[in-house]
Amino acid sequence: MSFRPLHDRVVVRRLDSEEKTKGGIIIPDTAKEKPSEGVVVAVGPGARDEKGERVVLDVKAGDRILFGKWSGTEVKVDGEDLLIMKESDIMGITEA
Repeated sequence: MSFRPLHDRVVVRRLDSEEKTKGGIIIPDTAKEKPSEGVVVAVGPGARDEKGERVVLDVKAGDRILFGKWSGTEVKVDGEDLLIMKESDIMGITEA
């Protein structure tokens, strides 16, 4: 099954968080926080403004992003855990 978001929604795959601290302490799964960094998997075509014209999104598939701790809705598509969120929930794009 393929999934295509609508309007200004974005599908994100969370990136795995670090398993060790800088000091070398291993963090168990139960104590880990969910990462607030991810990769954009798919984007919608954009929302419409008051004139009915489409507003194109600033993010694209493949962008590495930062988002809020409580952003998005968790879904499972083809056995993979993904997040669906509005573009406004994204804080920024990280660049290498």
